[in-house]
Amino acid sequence: MRDGFQMSTSQPSFPDSDPSDARTRVPRVPSGAVRSILILQTKYIGDLVLSSALAKNLRLEYPAARIVFLCDANFAGLLMANDVASEVVTFRRSYMRGTPPRRLQELILTLFELRRRHFDMTIDITDTRTSRFISGMAGARVRVGYHPSENPLRLPGRQSVNVKAKPFGYGGQHFLHRYLSPLEALGIDLRARFPVLQPQPSETAKALALLDKFHLRPNAFVAVHAGASFPGRRWQPERFAAAIDRIAAETGLDVALVGGPEENEAVEKILASAKTPIANLAGAVPLATLPALFKQARLFLGNDSGPMHMAAAAGIPVVGLFGLQNPIRWGPVGVPSIAMRPSMPCDCLGGDLCRRPDPNKACCVWRLEVEPVVGAVLELLARTETALKASV
Repeated sequence: MRDGFQMSTSQPSFPDSDPSDARTRVPRVPSGAVRSILILQTKYIGDLVLSSALAKNLRLEYPAARIVFLCDANFAGLLMANDVASEVVTFRRSYMRGTPPRRLQELILTLFELRRRHFDMTIDITDTRTSRFISGMAGARVRVGYHPSENPLRLPGRQSVNVKAKPFGYGGQHFLHRYLSPLEALGIDLRARFPVLQPQPSETAKALALLDKFHLRPNAFVAVHAGASFPGRRWQPERFAAAIDRIAAETGLDVALVGGPEENEAVEKILASAKTPIANLAGAVPLATLPALFKQARLFLGNDSGPMHMAAAAGIPVVGLFGLQNPIRWGPVGVPSIAMRPSMPCDCLGGDLCRRPDPNKACCVWRLEVEPVVGAVLELLARTETALKASV
């Protein structure tokens, strides 16, 4: 606790599995019997990044198998360009949330494509009624899913799982442990414990070209992301601006804003409030190229969001800004990091915007002050300086 704020630097641990749990002692599926594996992960960027650790372990266990993801069409490039998936089957989330005829059309097209590929194994880590239905209809001999499910089908006889994974594996609480739990259920040794994104050389070339265009030097700039899926999860732009001014003045590092076109409003407010020259890369970096850009940064500062997890998986230090969402469940993993969060319970600042206890609809991050955030950035920079010099 510092100045009334919680600051977490811990990383998820991986205690040994309990040998008395029958679900951790299932016979392994022979490597030669698995030629194709479907991972159903239809959620968001952060979930996909965390799921990359599952994919890496499957690739190590079944080196001849195709690792295929089912995901939203907008994320296919990210997975393919960063060595997460061998192939991607896409669907259109907007259609799945549309009218019943449109949902049915998208579901039928998706099922047709999946059955055409003849998967040997499906692993459903989305855990919705729709994903469980798709897993069962894909026709694989081995079907892995959570037991108990968070969203069970209404008819017990229609459950599609024949390998049952615990809700959270390896005795952990982080959602990384949830997405690794199928490995435990399959009896697969855990060799890759954290997500790692490996950009293709073409993406690295694009990132270096962007650095040259915006006059940024490798390992000499802080990547800042001010966006998030809900306004209440976005730290105030004027506080980002104040923090950027302090960080730049005290470290001499440049600052680059990243994000999508939908985050232009926050970006413009930061640019208008900050006294420091800032490279505005928002909307200029394709999602598939963003991990390669992060690999060139000295540190990431941003809200609890998908890009925060991407930065961690790219291997750079991360300062993440959290509200009601608990970093124990969703904090950055695998790299030196600090998760900043107001002390809880907090007084609501969002008025009618707040809809607690849903962490996606609470504005607790607004209570984070500038000084503790700047302090966390400076501390993490100092802590990782030796490692940076050793790697150069």
